[in-house]
Amino acid sequence: MSSLYALGVGLVFVAAGTMVAADGAQLIAREQAQTAADLGALAGAAYAVGGVGGACARAAVIAAANAATVTACHLDGLDLTLTVQVVTGAGAAEATAVAGPLRESP
Repeated sequence: MSSLYALGVGLVFVAAGTMVAADGAQLIAREQAQTAADLGALAGAAYAVGGVGGACARAAVIAAANAATVTACHLDGLDLTLTVQVVTGAGAAEATAVAGPLRESP
């Protein structure tokens, strides 16, 4: 009977470890998506003066270098809003970032 008890306890630990690992992998995917969005938005905003085409193209290059795909890119004046998606073995994660020039407060 003690062998069955030990097996049951071991299975509980394996199940708990699997759940913790899956949560950790999803957290990493979310952080990777946010990093790609932040860096892509910053890079794209540097090209905002040239228009939406150049800004979004530069943002897409940087996002791709961070294993992300651009799902939306909008230029409002000199502010670039970038949404990216990262797909990993743990699933997909999406993040949005906004970058633009520093504005003085009144």
